[in-house]
Amino acid sequence: MHDRLLGTSLPTVAALAYLGDARHALFVRRMLVDSGICKSGELNEAALKFVTAEAQANMMRKIEPMLLEDEREVYKRAANSGHLNKPRHASAADYRAATGFEAVIGMLEWIGDGERLDVLLRAAHEE
Repeated sequence: MHDRLLGTSLPTVAALAYLGDARHALFVRRMLVDSGICKSGELNEAALKFVTAEAQANMMRKIEPMLLEDEREVYKRAANSGHLNKPRHASAADYRAATGFEAVIGMLEWIGDGERLDVLLRAAHEE
């Protein structure tokens, strides 16, 4: 395991994904407000383009080559965790990748590695 995790007790991958979902949503909301969108309805509509399982799976594919060993391990554990439910509008593969994406983001938030979190979120959102 990577040195930055030594002595750190991580929550379950489900809990990391839950935390990562919230942290990613905050990143998206800040990005959209920074873009100059002012109306809440427009902000919510724009945010939907970034928080779907399909969108997050595509972001994961962008950043996967950048993952460090511990991030890759968390991604794999989350993506392979037994999902009983998936959104109606997502493939099983996209749902697994999105869960892995959220878990990696959640892990970085949990351990307080804001610099690495910023690098990966910015890379995930590059066009």
